[in-house]
Amino acid sequence: MRQIDLTKGKTLNVLTTLSVPIMGSSLLQFTYNLVDMLWVGGLGSNAVASVGSASFFVGLGYSINSLVVIGTGIKVAHSIGKKEENEVKEYINAGLLINAVMSFIFGSILIILGRALVNFLNINNIAVEKDAYEFLIFSGPTIIFAFFNLLYARILGSFGNNKLAFNINVVGVVANIILDPIFIYAVKLGVEGAAIATMIANIIMFLLYLFRSSGTLRYNFSVKIDYNKIKEIIILGFPMAIQRILFTVINIFLAKIIAIFGSDAIAAQKIGLQIESITYMVIGGLHGAIAAFTGQNFGAKKYRRIKEGYNTALKIGIVYSLLMAFIFMFFSTPFVKLFVKDQQTIAIANMYLQVVAFSQLFSTTETVSNGLFTGIGKPKISSIISVVFTALRIPMALALIKPFGLNGIWISISISSILKGSVAYILYIIEVKRKYK
Repeated sequence: MRQIDLTKGKTLNVLTTLSVPIMGSSLLQFTYNLVDMLWVGGLGSNAVASVGSASFFVGLGYSINSLVVIGTGIKVAHSIGKKEENEVKEYINAGLLINAVMSFIFGSILIILGRALVNFLNINNIAVEKDAYEFLIFSGPTIIFAFFNLLYARILGSFGNNKLAFNINVVGVVANIILDPIFIYAVKLGVEGAAIATMIANIIMFLLYLFRSSGTLRYNFSVKIDYNKIKEIIILGFPMAIQRILFTVINIFLAKIIAIFGSDAIAAQKIGLQIESITYMVIGGLHGAIAAFTGQNFGAKKYRRIKEGYNTALKIGIVYSLLMAFIFMFFSTPFVKLFVKDQQTIAIANMYLQVVAFSQLFSTTETVSNGLFTGIGKPKISSIISVVFTALRIPMALALIKPFGLNGIWISISISSILKGSVAYILYIIEVKRKYK
């Protein structure tokens, strides 16, 4: 498989080469989410609320999966930077082994405990709860393939070969877009149909990763299991995984609070999050690019180049996030109306986007900084920032609900993002800019 040396070349060109395929994959994912929500939205606000409720727990799985994805990605990138080929294979093997165990356990949990998870939210809508549970049943086996797809994409990113992951994502997203209306409407499976379409698309992607990666992503039986490598991956990925798990758990508790205001509020937040992902198309690409870029250059001890890459990525992200903040503030209604026609849901989603518009710049700073901290093997920094300030959302939400109602929850989300971005940049100056010269 082709390997790209990220320690050479003009920084902007290298970051562009790395980030464009990731952005393209994000654009494809957004396109899929848009089409998916359009089809589900056609079933009504209750269907959107069902998918939104179930998605919190599917997202919890992806948060847990980040332990192996991040740890493996960092160690593979460092080994590539040091030109240690056998070490690269050992870390890939270790990552695949951990991933297999985690995916099977969590997939089983969604199937066995799905009803209890949905009941925890206290949605108080029988139709929404039923569809959410059925969505989780089909998400169980999907998780197994999705976990591997995420790990495969991250390993390819460590090699600097994001183009292959992009091409495979194209196939997966297109398959999902085609299958959605078939299973939702033609076969008349409704919300279940959306889950089945996602499962089939993930299976297709899984097979493509295995057969298109020239054997790089397959378990190498000629390389012995190194339990120290497994331990290193877990230790390295644990802080970021804990951050993401707590972040998701906090959002689940926020969803429980949001549910007090009815299923329309849950549906509105789901729609708002989908539209907000427009920002992450670019910012997520910059995160992946700066993580891989920093990883290889850190392994090669090119510290000045690391800082140059960070500053370049941050400038690009700031310009884009300010543009998106302007759109969310003044032009959100047409986007929301693409998903639902219910006026109350539209009004709630509009307010969500207008409030979080104030934090887009800071969210970008946090995301790009997280990529850098991940690349230098210090994900604990961003983990601490995220856990501390995301946890504040719950007490802030409870306090702000009294004077602002449902909008108090959106305000708490925005304030915490502003705090996280500000602290992330300060720690970049302290931990990287001043330390590595």
